[in-house]
Amino acid sequence: MSQSSNIAAPAASFSSAASRGAGTLGLWVMLSGTFLVVLDFFIVNVALPSMQRELRASAGTLQMVVAGYGLATAAGLITGGRLGDLFGRRRMFMLGLLLFTLASAACGLAPNAELLVAARVLQGLAGALLQPQVLAMIGLAYTGESRARAFAAYGLTLGLGATLGQLVGGLLIHADPGGLGWRSCFLINVPIGLLALVLAPRAIPPLANGGNSRLDLAGMLLVAAGSVAVVLPLVEGREQGWPLWSWLCLAASLPLLAAFAFQQRRLAANGGAPLVAPVLLANRRFVMGLFTTLAFYVGNASLYFVLALYLQQGLALDPLSSGLVFTSLAVGFFATSMAGARLARRFGGQPPIALGALVLAVGHALQFVNVAGWAGHAHVVAWMVPLLLVQGAGLGMVMAPLVSTVLAGLPPQHAGVASGVLSMVQQASNALGVALIGILFYGRLGGAPDAAGYASAFGVALVYLMASALLVAVLQRRGSRPQPKA
Repeated sequence: MSQSSNIAAPAASFSSAASRGAGTLGLWVMLSGTFLVVLDFFIVNVALPSMQRELRASAGTLQMVVAGYGLATAAGLITGGRLGDLFGRRRMFMLGLLLFTLASAACGLAPNAELLVAARVLQGLAGALLQPQVLAMIGLAYTGESRARAFAAYGLTLGLGATLGQLVGGLLIHADPGGLGWRSCFLINVPIGLLALVLAPRAIPPLANGGNSRLDLAGMLLVAAGSVAVVLPLVEGREQGWPLWSWLCLAASLPLLAAFAFQQRRLAANGGAPLVAPVLLANRRFVMGLFTTLAFYVGNASLYFVLALYLQQGLALDPLSSGLVFTSLAVGFFATSMAGARLARRFGGQPPIALGALVLAVGHALQFVNVAGWAGHAHVVAWMVPLLLVQGAGLGMVMAPLVSTVLAGLPPQHAGVASGVLSMVQQASNALGVALIGILFYGRLGGAPDAAGYASAFGVALVYLMASALLVAVLQRRGSRPQPKA
């Protein structure tokens, strides 16, 4: 099957009958879980200023509301996938969805910033249990062209959850249902989650487990500790003046991750069931795909984070106006995502991911010129809207086909684990990107920010984003080269 079929008309997957019992409703229910997990990473961006004012949260705490969720999700994704192998995909999907719904309610009712961050971490862990089951269930429930279209629908769901999150959040805060304000951004998950829970047993068939007999607890603890040791000091260290503990955490991350790699190889050599099969890391195309995913997602979440801050705090837009500006990004994303098959045919059957990354880099560069040229002027928003359309088009050309491209050609027995690894890299990169861009953005902003200061900080962030997009183009070109024969 050509690679272009992997990104063909995602909407068509909703009308294609599954080969193993999951129909249109089943796919909708599966993707609803993914949509909620992704949406909740991004919907908070537009609510951050409101949260900060009401809860009197520091900048570091504000970053933890975003990065803590992504980090918790990333740390638990591979373990969540293994639990699906052990106890059943549908069962773990439903348990994760239930816990996610309860944690969303806790976020919406949090009385202070500390409890909000704790609830966000719990929400992220629930997402880690829920999300890897979706890719695995799609792989088990669909075959052939239906599977390719379902994977494309999954990629489209990731993008729409990210780009629409700002608009949905802005609309909810503006509508202010029941006087809830930013809290409605979390509480909206409750009815959606409950509806999906009711439908899941009817819409999703019981699917075979992966057959692994035990959970690799040592590997789970090592990868979680290594991830936290990288991201936590990057989020909290700047605001606290880079205390000794932050440097010790960063120093400890390398031996922790090295120990994880060694432990996984030794467990596999002894006939055990490691979290990550070493044979996957011997696949050059898969590894390059992971690096491409890392480069893309350290810029993806970062864009939404700093753009929301710049629009609301730098340009003094209200949440609804800020969300409407984000709509241009969503339109560009949706247009190129839906045109993916036609674009692939024009480029010899391969999705033009590298070209999309270049389009994204150009969009960031033009946005930099716009912000620098119209700093503090009302015209900056008028020019920002069409440029966000360009940036969204680049995002759509990369994000929608990236999942199926990374997973293409892997042995079927490793598809479930590979999906968990890919999801972990996505979420860890999101959290890492927010932490890194927070250092740059707040470092440039200084202690007495004004409109010009926000424009300067956003400009620095755009340079970072441009570099991330260019790196995606380079890695994708290298990764698409034929793999050397053994």
